[in-house]
Formats: sequence, C-alpha cells, structure tokens
Amino acid sequence: MRINISNIAIERWPLRVPFRISRGAKTEAVVVTVTLTAGGHVGRGECCPYPRYGESPEAIKAILEQIDLGQIARLAGAGTLAALRHALLTVLPTGSARNALDCALWDLEAKTRGTRVWCLAGLPEPAAALTSMTLSLSGANEMAAAAREFGNHPLLKLKLGGGLEDIARMQAVRLVRPDARLVADANEAWSETELSELLTSAAAHRLELIEQPLPAEPLDADMALAGLAPPVPVCADEAAAPGIEAAALIERYQAINIKLDKTGGLTAALELTREAQRLGLRIMVGSMVSTSLSMAPAMMLAGLADWVDLDSPLLLARDRAGAMTINAGVLSPPTPALWG
Repeated sequence: MRINISNIAIERWPLRVPFRISRGAKTEAVVVTVTLTAGGHVGRGECCPYPRYGESPEAIKAILEQIDLGQIARLAGAGTLAALRHALLTVLPTGSARNALDCALWDLEAKTRGTRVWCLAGLPEPAAALTSMTLSLSGANEMAAAAREFGNHPLLKLKLGGGLEDIARMQAVRLVRPDARLVADANEAWSETELSELLTSAAAHRLELIEQPLPAEPLDADMALAGLAPPVPVCADEAAAPGIEAAALIERYQAINIKLDKTGGLTAALELTREAQRLGLRIMVGSMVSTSLSMAPAMMLAGLADWVDLDSPLLLARDRAGAMTINAGVLSPPTPALWG
C-alpha cells in the first residue's frame, strides 16, 4: 500500500479567554496537523509543539516535511500500517512530530480496515469519561468565581503559581465548591522550602492530586520528593519528559500524567501506560491545549486512567467539525468522522 503525506499544516485556534499557568499565558492553540492518504482513505493526526521541550510549530513542521514513509517502511521491512507505526519508534525521536504521524497512521489503519482504533489496539470501546475542568491561574477570588461558574462540573483542576497565595486559591475554590473533586497543577512553581506547607494545605482542602510541584530541571531539582510520603499523591508531568521511563519516577512520584505529545504518539503511550500500571503508578491522561483531533486518540487511554484531563475543547473559541462534546464534565468518545 502506497501511503502519501498529502498535507502538513500549522493551524491556530483562538481561545475563549487567555489561558494562564505559572510559566505564562496563551491566547490561542497552535497545532501542527498531518494528513495521510492511501487507497482512497484519509488519516489525520495533530500535535501541539511545546516550547518547554524546545519545540516550535515551524521546527516540527520541518521535521515532518522531511519524512519519507515509503523509505522507512522499506528499511524497516514494515509491510503493514501497524508495523510502520512501530518502526517510527526507532526512526523518529520522542516528541510531538512523531505523535502527529503516529495518530494519523492509527486513523488511516482504522479507515482502511473498516474498524475502530480501539479494536486495533485491543482496548475496550471507550465510554464517555469524566474530565477535569481547568481553572486558569489567577487570584484567589477570580479562581473562586470561575469555580462557581463550573457549578455542574464534578472535577476541577486548579492551575497554581507558587507561594502562600496558592493556599488562598485552594481555600477559595473549596469554599465555593464544597461538593467538587479537586486536583491541582503547580507547573514546577513551588519551592522546596514551601513544599511541606503547601502539600499539607492541599490535603486540608481535600485535593486528590498535585501535579509537578517542584521543577523537573536541573536533573535533581525534585529530589526533595524522593522517599517522601506526601499527604496528597504527587504526579509527574514535566518530569515525565519525552523519552523518560516510568521506572525513573517511582521514587519521587505516585502518579504520572501521560500526554501523547510527550510519548510521541498513541503507540508509545499505550506501552508507557502499561509499564506505569505494572510499577504501581496511578495514571492521569492529559494533553496540551489543542483541538478535539488531539483529544480523540488520548481518549483511548481514558479507561485505563485514574484521572482524565482532556477539557481543551471547552477552552477554544471554536473547534473542529465533529468535535468531541463535554456535558456536565463528561467527555464523549470521538466519532469516526473526527478520528479513529
């Protein structure tokens, strides 16, 4: 089967309101899409290049434009689309470029075989899943107001920024949403000196999880977590960098946030998820800020996860045709018209 890369594009999708984390703010989702064609069928994939790992949309597009799938298939002896996906694991570096191509190959294989991706992957059919709804980093009063607006969403995710103001943020949100499940993401903003107090406060306000409290770089910046028995489970996000093995995290973290842009696609994400489960790490499936075309393959992991964080469709001013829907915090599985 001859496979053609028919289109590679940088796309910009405006957000409803600016999205703020500890490292800055964004007003749009900038993604790179790949479209493959073979035998009259079309497969699509999307990635979100992440500056935190030295990626840019232009650089990722350039990498994808240099790829010759036919040559990779010949060199690897890959006679099927599934074999080609696995060949990419050794040909392309871990990261968002491989994610877009891997997901496009999954979509193309499902289309050519007249089935769904979860059948190809040996997974249960994905059911609608509860996703966290993200409260952008702001002052305590502003975040409480946002939490109140999400009054019918059972699971909220607080973006935190470090310092004692985070205690006020957690307190304010818990006050207006005593019923909600809460998780938080510090995006590396906490310091070692404030770690104990902030984790204690998180437990007092009944948070279920804290993502990446300490910096992941330099290499030993999060060693204060080693051997710690935190009152709230700590989840590796930035520390689960592209190419990282789950075994490297278990002394410092109790959970891992698995994002396809970091694993380099669904193929590698499935492998990492199974390894993390074997090691006893709890699973969050997350994503960068992107469209429903990125959420769809990540949704294949939802049934394996303890927490699902795929609320990007609600952050966008507009989404793709056939977009995944979120009602009262519940995310629908993708339709074949969108992906998979």
